[in-house]
Amino acid sequence: MDSKICLITGANSGIGKEAAILIAQQDYKVIIACRNPEKGNKALSVIKQRSGNDSVELKIVDMSLQESIENLSKELHNEYERIDVIIHNAAIFDLTQKERFITKEGIESVWATNHIGPVLFTKLILDLLKNSDNGRIITISSKGLLAKPFLKINFSDPELLSGKFNIVKAYYQSKLAQIMYSLWLSKELKDTKITVNSIRVPAVRIDISKYPNLSGLLKKIYKFKSRFSLSPVKMAETYKYLSTSEEVKNRSGEYFNEKNEIVKFSNYQKNWIEIEKLMKLTLKYLK
Repeated sequence: MDSKICLITGANSGIGKEAAILIAQQDYKVIIACRNPEKGNKALSVIKQRSGNDSVELKIVDMSLQESIENLSKELHNEYERIDVIIHNAAIFDLTQKERFITKEGIESVWATNHIGPVLFTKLILDLLKNSDNGRIITISSKGLLAKPFLKINFSDPELLSGKFNIVKAYYQSKLAQIMYSLWLSKELKDTKITVNSIRVPAVRIDISKYPNLSGLLKKIYKFKSRFSLSPVKMAETYKYLSTSEEVKNRSGEYFNEKNEIVKFSNYQKNWIEIEKLMKLTLKYLK
């Protein structure tokens, strides 16, 4: 029997890389989709070595650019008849980012990468997921949303273009959007063999060297927080669980924490009027 195929975006470091290792150890073929070829190739070697599985492949994609996502979709269709799992792990959240960045396609980069990109990518490879006996779509959100109970989607300015740029607000709005998208998609696909679930990621230790522009104060804060933060390897266990476990084979439209437990959506996150508004807005962005 052919190995199952799992694609993970942003898997050149952190949780994504550790998840790729764990899933490859389950004899899955793993495709890591990364933006930076040099970092991607380094990660590829580590993943193959640590998993003992040579069936790991690197694809290059910039999740902020629809043209890049479309090119990857074409590659995948040329090479694969199906994909069994996609984990939308890639995301922008750099606390040193003080100015907004607009992509060459004219969309604010956090909104483009963290929300619009995953929606487009899923749409383009949905036929490959439908060819699986048990397709799984996994989106990633944040436990940090619990500290922002009044955050809502800014429908009049989703890219937060007015006023001073705030990376924290941009990031958490994009993660809120991903939860709501997951609920919408699970309903859209309820009559298929595809499940859609979201993971609530808590504070996880980060590699400070990835952020050379961090101030001395922020470095101290991160070092202090890391004492109480989950390791990327531990968090990756939940990625593996949702990707490979038979226990969740028929679970869809759920929200899982780092202990593989189902947690509740907030009233706003599961408000179907707001979800429909979000998706109407989101789909207008797609080419």
